[in-house]
Amino acid sequence: MNASRDVVFTFSYETYADAVARGMMRPPDRILQTLLAADEVDGLLVANPFRSLPSVLARRLRGTEPHFPAAPRRALVTPTRLARTDPVDVGRIVRSYRRYDALLRERARSLGIRRPAVITTNPLAAAFCPFAWSSTVTYFGRDDWLSSAARHAYWPAYRAAYRQIREAEIAVAAVSQEIIDRIDPLGPRAVIPNGVDPAEWRGAPPPAPGWLAEIPTPRAVYAGTLDQRLDIEGIAALAADRPALQIVLAGPAPDPEYMAALQGIPNVHVHGGMGRRELVATLRNCQLSLVAHRRTALTEAMSPLKVYEYLAAGLPVVSVDLGPIRRADDRILIAGSTAEMGPLTDRALAGDGMTEDERLAFIDRHSWASRHEAVLSLALRSGLLHRSEEFLPAA
Repeated sequence: MNASRDVVFTFSYETYADAVARGMMRPPDRILQTLLAADEVDGLLVANPFRSLPSVLARRLRGTEPHFPAAPRRALVTPTRLARTDPVDVGRIVRSYRRYDALLRERARSLGIRRPAVITTNPLAAAFCPFAWSSTVTYFGRDDWLSSAARHAYWPAYRAAYRQIREAEIAVAAVSQEIIDRIDPLGPRAVIPNGVDPAEWRGAPPPAPGWLAEIPTPRAVYAGTLDQRLDIEGIAALAADRPALQIVLAGPAPDPEYMAALQGIPNVHVHGGMGRRELVATLRNCQLSLVAHRRTALTEAMSPLKVYEYLAAGLPVVSVDLGPIRRADDRILIAGSTAEMGPLTDRALAGDGMTEDERLAFIDRHSWASRHEAVLSLALRSGLLHRSEEFLPAA
């Protein structure tokens, strides 16, 4: 990785604007930040997924698109079509992504980008874009899309995509070994768990946000999207079992009805989504953290970002039994279910916790910078991609 390389990076179903709006905090966003700053990267084309032409024109007229740090041989592209969503039929999906490939190829060519290393966070792009104009292709998996109930209609396409990724020997980097195992790639692979930004977590704890300061201690926090992954029945049982424990659920709730069962429980406190500074201040002013997930095929393949942020904040962690979490840190206390966490929360609160030296050492060891050394090593590997038509699915 001595010489600089040209790179094409594609988002999956969200855009650069979405990444900016959430504070560049998800793994694909962090990879993009690394690519923008890396000395090893020369030309860089960043590609949004397909978006509907009317909505793109409307946003441009409103002037709501965030600034992209463009430079010579660096640009952001948003391919457009009339429909925003992908078709469901596998054959139509293949044709759609071949068109996506052609649009990216032409934009790369206009920037003088030749034989780039492609890094895509979309399994359908990794599988169905020919990318014959690239040198290497690497798929980065942050979730097992084939286990996502929200995208059930696309499961046949994901099955075909995983098979294509395997047979074409496309490189796979994933946040968990479980995702690697489910794809079973024949090409290069690497497990690259989530990490933390040291600059966010070093130093003395900031003051507690006003809403949090009003909640008595001890506070046990769950931070993240409050959706079907969250075991709300288990939360209710834990709250009843430990009435003195104040359970703080902090994050956006896409479906408020899903959270309705927790309303009226006096020691359960629900707070909406927040920016990065408020999140850091919240975690550093709690006494305990929870991974209160349901055990599903999706959650069993996740590398929850929240676990690394909990530990960066110096919090003891009580979690349900998920493989990627067991491998994250041996200080994590594992419960059979959320409802059974009570004795472990007592143990965690009675313990000494992490020392400041241990906390800082954890932050340095699990920094995004250290994670992305492995990403770049895999993605910018030497070699030339050979994807003859015999390896591409029929359109």
